[in-house]
Amino acid sequence: MNQPDAHKHAIVRKLSIRRYRGLESLDWLPDPTLNLILGGGDVGKTTILDAVGLLLSASNATTVSETDYWRRDNTTEFSIEGVVSLPEGVDPNSLSVLLMPWEWNGKDAVLPGNPQDGDVAEATNPVYRLRVRGTADLELVWEVVQPDDSTIPLSAAFRKKIGLIRLSADDRNDRDLRLVFGSALDRLLADPAIKARIAKEVSEQDFAAPIGGDGRKALERLDKRLVAASLPHGVQLGLTSSQGLSIGALIGLLADRDGVALPLASWGAGTRRMAALEIASATQADNSVTVIDEIERGLEPYRLRQLVGVLQSTFGQCFVTTHSPVAIRCARWGRIWYLGSAGRIGELAQDKIAAQQQRDPETFLAKLAVIAEGPTEIGFLWRLLELAFKDDHQNLGVRLCDGQGNQQTLGLLEALGEARLSFAAIADDEGKQAGRWTTIKQAMGDRLLRWDGACTEKVVIDLLPEARLPDLLKTPDGVWDGERLRTLATRLGIEDKSLPAIRAALEANGGSLRQVMVAAAIGDRAERPRARRRSGRLTPGGGSSRGRAATTWLATRWPMMFGRSWSRRSCRSSTPS
Repeated sequence: MNQPDAHKHAIVRKLSIRRYRGLESLDWLPDPTLNLILGGGDVGKTTILDAVGLLLSASNATTVSETDYWRRDNTTEFSIEGVVSLPEGVDPNSLSVLLMPWEWNGKDAVLPGNPQDGDVAEATNPVYRLRVRGTADLELVWEVVQPDDSTIPLSAAFRKKIGLIRLSADDRNDRDLRLVFGSALDRLLADPAIKARIAKEVSEQDFAAPIGGDGRKALERLDKRLVAASLPHGVQLGLTSSQGLSIGALIGLLADRDGVALPLASWGAGTRRMAALEIASATQADNSVTVIDEIERGLEPYRLRQLVGVLQSTFGQCFVTTHSPVAIRCARWGRIWYLGSAGRIGELAQDKIAAQQQRDPETFLAKLAVIAEGPTEIGFLWRLLELAFKDDHQNLGVRLCDGQGNQQTLGLLEALGEARLSFAAIADDEGKQAGRWTTIKQAMGDRLLRWDGACTEKVVIDLLPEARLPDLLKTPDGVWDGERLRTLATRLGIEDKSLPAIRAALEANGGSLRQVMVAAAIGDRAERPRARRRSGRLTPGGGSSRGRAATTWLATRWPMMFGRSWSRRSCRSSTPS
């Protein structure tokens, strides 16, 4: 795992945003390595990346409009402040004014030592408070906040030394492929005078030669008119500049394609992004802060995996947004964050989501994730949602997710709750971890359906009419399922697996078909013979407690069992907690 060294890499320790675009207030302690930001559309993910980009921008030419202010009200300033550890290559004393460090205490920038001692002590973990403000006059002001709360200007040259690699979601973004100030190509060449030399070379070119005879005569006539009007004359064609357009913006990288040198900026979006990062990696990119919006844009899954691997092995602190399950699955280092519609950001704890992250990363991208404890609950909910929406619920942003068991589901729900995702769940009451389940229930309310002292299999089978019970012993095609019948026969200790034989055995020992089916569905070991091994695995009659083989056969029967007659009223006849 790549762990940036605080003395080698620039690290944004804390980010505070006030009244910037759609974010009224946000305080965040990002990870020193990867920060993968998830969330729905228009919640502010790109705004966070743009805030980091604006704070560390190497250009003063950036402009703002009233849309960059909270609720388009530019009468009150916006501010973006970062508590930053400077890389070892940046000398804080290179400014014209002495730059004083703060102390990083793990949560915020504080005064070094005890200010009552007179002289300020030397910081052991030095950080600096960098800030950019959007004023009421639609102007940007970059500044450094000193420990005495005074401010000094934060120059573009100093911001360039800190370093920023930025790939936006704009399909035509090619800044790092051109020789503009602070771009990856500019840092790669590291020659402050190169643009001046190029401009001189271009200005000395003879642009008159390509002009035709008619064109030359037209210029001569124009020159005579200028002389007669006492205006500057002796005109000729040459290179001129324009406000906001530099010679560097016209100079960029070309690459060979079928024998033709084409600008890299004209290649596909994914290729441009990969090329920009390769340029950046050649300029000691691990010193810089990297910002990538929608990392999957323009990339096939295999190239997306390559890109994530490059970030991990080469780059320092990264801020990345994504809507890609592939990117989520590949993010095995750093932290995954979820930004909600209220502008609050929370961490998805890796120790609780790691299995789900690899198994079903779409869990964290759904508009509403519904966590079902196991396959029985998946089948149960699938049918209910089908009846409720009259359409495929997946098209509406609802995703059914297998929680892989009671305890795993509990941990996953806790992680989703801490990150403030929108989710619902159904789970059994196994009588374990009562305190944690109570806390989850209090937080989720009606979005958590948990049977009171029971499980889904028992509750639903108990609701079925006696005449419908045999249907659970058939395949979806209506054919008797030999394995399911064998499960019941094994439990009863008989060889004949026909339904009449099973009924006869139940009548002889005073049991009922309903009881033995519930026991088989939940994997109850009570009063059943020892499981037999066959082909190296347990038969359906002897799986682990709440075994999947026992519950899956029940889950596959929901649509046939209930049809259009199944209703929420039937479900309410049992008591969920």
